[in-house]
Amino acid sequence: MTEALTLDDYGVLTEPATFTIQRLLPGPVERLWSYLTDGDLRRQWLAAGPMEEKVGAPLELVWRNDELTQPAGKRPEGFAEEHRLQSKVTEIDPPRKLAISWGDTGGVLFELESQGDEVLLTVTHRRITERSSLLNISAGWHMHLDILAAKIRGETPTPFWDGWSQLKAEYTARIAT
Repeated sequence: MTEALTLDDYGVLTEPATFTIQRLLPGPVERLWSYLTDGDLRRQWLAAGPMEEKVGAPLELVWRNDELTQPAGKRPEGFAEEHRLQSKVTEIDPPRKLAISWGDTGGVLFELESQGDEVLLTVTHRRITERSSLLNISAGWHMHLDILAAKIRGETPTPFWDGWSQLKAEYTARIAT
């Protein structure tokens, strides 16, 4: 059986407060690296913001989830049209590894591994201590990666907020209290 047939789209808790999710995406690895580091490409699936590729470089991530898909779906109560996060690059090894700080959590690590014509993207988000944050973050990473996969493959992604709301309910059931 190939990796493409066994890879589950859902992320998992790999430690009590660490969420890990993977996607097998069309390569080459340099293209996926650009979607992580180029603010214009990153804003198409996650968040805008220019990034200098060096350890210690500041990074402001700007989410406008309503702009990721057309239609965007129904934004849940309590979510703003825009969200900003001050971050910095904590580790970088182009085009294989990028780590950034992430608010009051332990940060996010992106790892890229070539697998033939495809690239395995692994996202690890550490030290998410509150259950409500864990559920929002889990659904968020899942939906953002679904959008990245759709855009790279030339497909139309599910409306962001509708997909996120459904995924949050699914992660609520999947991740034990």
